[in-house]
Amino acid sequence: MILLDTHALVWWANETALLSSRSRLAIDGEIKNGAVASSAMSAWEICLLVKAGRVTLATDIETWLRDLEILPYFRFIPVDVHIAKSAVFLPNWSHKDPADRIIVATALRLGVPIVTKDEKIRRSKLVRTIW
Repeated sequence: MILLDTHALVWWANETALLSSRSRLAIDGEIKNGAVASSAMSAWEICLLVKAGRVTLATDIETWLRDLEILPYFRFIPVDVHIAKSAVFLPNWSHKDPADRIIVATALRLGVPIVTKDEKIRRSKLVRTIW
């Protein structure tokens, strides 16, 4: 399984050329295993970005999210109490963004890498990253 950071999810779902070739290969490989995921926090973040006009989707947000949820190889990971607690107590993590904290805590909880371009996450060395 791999976890897609918010931007990676949008770029992958919208089939943009913004994903690195390494990221695209990793996602394609996991599609075959039925194991591509994203934090439910990413859905929240995408809704905020759409509402603010910072992200444009090909369809309305309801349809876009539903189309992801029906894919047999994709799922949103809920934020449970363990992920919420871990996000607050990440070791050596000064990054304040709550969405990034939840996404990193989710990857740690699942023991999976994150597909991300985010330099703060990649430099943290807390989780394995793919880019």
